[in-house]
Amino acid sequence: MATMNISLPDKMKEWVETQTSTGRYGNASDYVRDLIRNDREKAEFLAYIQKAVDEAEASGYEEYSREEILTQLKILPR
Repeated sequence: MATMNISLPDKMKEWVETQTSTGRYGNASDYVRDLIRNDREKAEFLAYIQKAVDEAEASGYEEYSREEILTQLKILPR
């Protein structure tokens, strides 16, 4: 496993320490890996949704706009 050093402002460092002190994460690395994993899943989901929207738009039939679809999926605020 590769090592990466990062710098955080004090408030962010305190937040990470608080998250690890709850016992949910074993250490700061576990917490950061979980954040990255969640961010990656979100990006993949958004790419999937965007592809579906693009395909729908390309089909020539649109009942809803991109924003309406994403709002219904609760991705964008109403």
